[in-house]
Amino acid sequence: MLGENGNVDTAPYVTDGLLTAAVDLARDAANVEAGGDWVGEHLEVAMEGERLATHLFACTNPAYRGWRWAVTVTRADGFDEVTITDAVLLPGPDSLVAPAWVPWAERVRPGDLGPGDVLPTNANDLRLVPGFTDEDSLEGLSSLAPLSPGMWELGLGRARVLSVLGRDEATERWDEGDFGADSPMAKAAGQPCGTCGFLMTLGGVLGQAFGVCANAYAPADGRVVALNYGCGAHSEVEGGESENVAVVVADEESWDHVDLSDVEDLPAPLEAVVEELADSTAEDHEVSEGDLDSDLVPEETSVAEELIEAEEA
Repeated sequence: MLGENGNVDTAPYVTDGLLTAAVDLARDAANVEAGGDWVGEHLEVAMEGERLATHLFACTNPAYRGWRWAVTVTRADGFDEVTITDAVLLPGPDSLVAPAWVPWAERVRPGDLGPGDVLPTNANDLRLVPGFTDEDSLEGLSSLAPLSPGMWELGLGRARVLSVLGRDEATERWDEGDFGADSPMAKAAGQPCGTCGFLMTLGGVLGQAFGVCANAYAPADGRVVALNYGCGAHSEVEGGESENVAVVVADEESWDHVDLSDVEDLPAPLEAVVEELADSTAEDHEVSEGDLDSDLVPEETSVAEELIEAEEA
C-alpha cells in the first residue's frame, strides 16, 4: 500500500473507470498535502486492488527532485462517489533517498567509543554468562553436570563473566589482528613471542595462545599478542650492542708522484727524512739497511735519494 510508503503494486486488477478518471480530485488532494504549488503533471495511475487506485503526480519542489505525489482514491461497492484515502510524497526510481535505517546499537563499531560515551550492554548478550559470586551460587552447581575450570568462572564481584562464545570471538579477533601470527610483522620476525623474555603470560585458557608484550621498543608494547606473533625486538636477538669502528682507507692509486730533481733551493736537507723513511721501510718489510736498494724499497725512497744527490752536486 502506498499509505505505508512502499512501492506501487502494479498487480493486474480490473480497471475502475471512475477511479482512473478522478485526476482532478487527486490533484486537489495533493495540493492540500503539499501546502503550496509543488504539484506538477500527472504521471500515471495504477490499480492497487479492487476499487482502489493511486494517481502519481510530479513533485516540482527542487529539494525533492524525482519524488512523486501519490494520491490513493477508492469508492464503495455499488456507489459512484470517489473518495480520498491517502496522499503522500514518495521517492521515484531516480530519487536521492537516505540509506536503510540501521539501529544505533548496530551502527557502533570497535573504536567508536570516546571519552564520556556510554555503551549499554544487552542483558541477553551471548558473550556473557552469569558469574558465580557466592557460596549459594556454587551450591546450586551440584544439580548440574560436572563443570571443569574451563567451563565456568568465579565472578569475584562481577555479575557476569565471559562466555565461551565471547572468548572464541575475542581469540579470533586477536589472532586475525595486527598482532596475530599472519600479520606482516610476524612473518618477517625471526623468533616468536612465545620465547621472548618480555612476554607477560595470561591466566586461564587464553594464556595458551596469547600474552601481553612488555617491551617498550616493540610495536605491540602493552598489547595482547599471539604467542606465535613476533617482531625485531625479541629479547634473544643475537648481536649485542652495536660498535662504531672507524676504518682508515688509504687510496694509494690516486697518489701523485712529483719529480723534484730539477727544483733549486730546497727548504732543508732531506737526510733525516730519508733515514726515517728507510728505517720504517726496513722494519715494515723486515730487511736490513743493505737491502734498501732491493725491490722491496718503495719508490718514494729512491726519489728522495735522487733529490739529495742532486742537492750535493
